[in-house]
Amino acid sequence: MNANLFNVIEKNIENIDKKFIETDQGKIYSYGDMLTLSAQYANALVSLGVKADDRIAVQVDKSPEVLFLYLACLRVGAIYLPLNTDYTLSEVTYFLKDAEPILAVCQPNQISGFENIARTTGVKHIQTMDNLRDRAAQSKILFNTVPRKPHDLAAILYTSGTTGRSKGAMLTHDNLISNARVLVDYWHFTSQDCLLHALPIYHTHGLFVATNTVLLSRSSLLFMPKFSVSELERLMAQATVMMGVPTHYHRLLASAEFNRSLAKNMRLFISGSAPLSPETHKEFFDRTGQAILERYGMTETNMNTSNPYDGERRPGTVGFPLPGIELRIADPKTARILPQGEIGVIEVKGPNVFKGYWRMPEKTATEFRADGFFITGDLGSIDKQGYVSISGRDKDLIITGGLNVYPAEIEATVDALPIVTESAVIGVPHADFGEAVVAIVVIKKGEILDEAITRQTLSQTLATFKVPKRIIVMDALPRNSMGKIQKNLLRDQYGTLFN
Repeated sequence: MNANLFNVIEKNIENIDKKFIETDQGKIYSYGDMLTLSAQYANALVSLGVKADDRIAVQVDKSPEVLFLYLACLRVGAIYLPLNTDYTLSEVTYFLKDAEPILAVCQPNQISGFENIARTTGVKHIQTMDNLRDRAAQSKILFNTVPRKPHDLAAILYTSGTTGRSKGAMLTHDNLISNARVLVDYWHFTSQDCLLHALPIYHTHGLFVATNTVLLSRSSLLFMPKFSVSELERLMAQATVMMGVPTHYHRLLASAEFNRSLAKNMRLFISGSAPLSPETHKEFFDRTGQAILERYGMTETNMNTSNPYDGERRPGTVGFPLPGIELRIADPKTARILPQGEIGVIEVKGPNVFKGYWRMPEKTATEFRADGFFITGDLGSIDKQGYVSISGRDKDLIITGGLNVYPAEIEATVDALPIVTESAVIGVPHADFGEAVVAIVVIKKGEILDEAITRQTLSQTLATFKVPKRIIVMDALPRNSMGKIQKNLLRDQYGTLFN
């Protein structure tokens, strides 16, 4: 049996003339086009020496061609490694050193930088998407998909590291297949659906949750190159489903043009990647008559829970564990399983849970219980009806615009500035992004910090979403009796900074 995700996708196709992707400009790719183009990209990869289990790093703008490249990697049996397009060359260097891909695909304006990185990291091939597209166009239109076993790797997605070092979450073919099949059924996807796709495709939400669910339901994508309120409003009448992050829904509600009439053809709005406020949930329902369906997932697990399709979508909760997934609440210190209603660390187990962290066996071992449950680090509880609520998380983790930021990485970069003595990075409430990254710094005596220039300097080594939106100077950081910085006091002090 070939457990390759692409083999499952291909066997599921009923009509090759069915629309798979329609771009915001009206260009249409059928399922037949998908088969042909993924085969051509697979042949192009093979011509570059790519074989099963090789890593392919990709940092390019969103386009249908990138999806065909992802599918081609599956067909070859290679391991897809998408990178946030905001990552700087300094950040990319770490990923390429760690993953050791045979091929890295980049933007045309990044080619010289990537070639320099390749010389120090041993990456054999650097291609722009344009070059790879040309190579694919000259390749054969048929390709025999390489057989894979269920636990063979399909992708590595890097997550922010609590100690500053990013971790590569290893996702298998079975992880992706099992989760997509569950979501198709749980969210009632059919071949008649059209998903309005405004998410990035370097992240599990836009790449796996959205794309794999569409492919296994034989539905279609209305493909936007990036999020835009005006474009969403223009295209919404053609769609039936939208997946977004809270920032997307907040911005839609800020538009006077967004109303019940625009959403009349939509059957489902899904939100994830960050907490959705009950206020946004209520306002959206009042405006459209539809309740947003909130769910809970992670890079390491894909989707774990979801509010019901039929039934109460309860604001402030992330619904029930999905079919086939076990979820429990444990004491973070003792690992004792807690009774109903008590708050503790969320632990999950199921076919969706990743294989471990790339080349980090010790870290992987510490994140799993002896009985196979993955320790998410998120705090939550389960009420008497079975609804799961997220009540907290690792205190340092910041979720800004649906993207995870760990302060340790930002602090290391800020502390490296010549005039900075020490820093503390926190997340504070922000109406648009959910949380904003803020750096509190102590600078050397006699020095003056120019906030705008400092942010510009940081942007040279940090992805845009990681750059602090504010940098505040203090004489000293608050500490407890043990000398530990009390970030809770800083969060309290600057909690209304963006109000």
